[in-house]
Amino acid sequence: MNIFKVKINFEEKDHDSLELSAAEGESVLDVCLENGIDLQHNCGGVCGCSTCHVYVTKGMDNIQEISDKEEDFIDRAVNPRITSRLGCQCVLIDGDIEITIPDQSGFMGH
Repeated sequence: MNIFKVKINFEEKDHDSLELSAAEGESVLDVCLENGIDLQHNCGGVCGCSTCHVYVTKGMDNIQEISDKEEDFIDRAVNPRITSRLGCQCVLIDGDIEITIPDQSGFMGH
């Protein structure tokens, strides 16, 4: 099994960037939760909401292709961009990636 690097940047200024290891087949959401990063995931990580929305800044070719269902939920995310993906659907398949986690402070209960 291959091990890749996931570089995580945060829009929130009081968070430093991190570089974490991830196994092939793991999602960005899995990697975040395993490392104590509180990425919101109201649906439990099953592509049923848009709260784990992230921006992929490098390595888009190294994750699974976007599905129609995921695209529908990204349209409902806060400030979606062309590089937007859902963390639960960013499954590593072929190399390193870099993401930015949008400001999570606006979520209820955060």
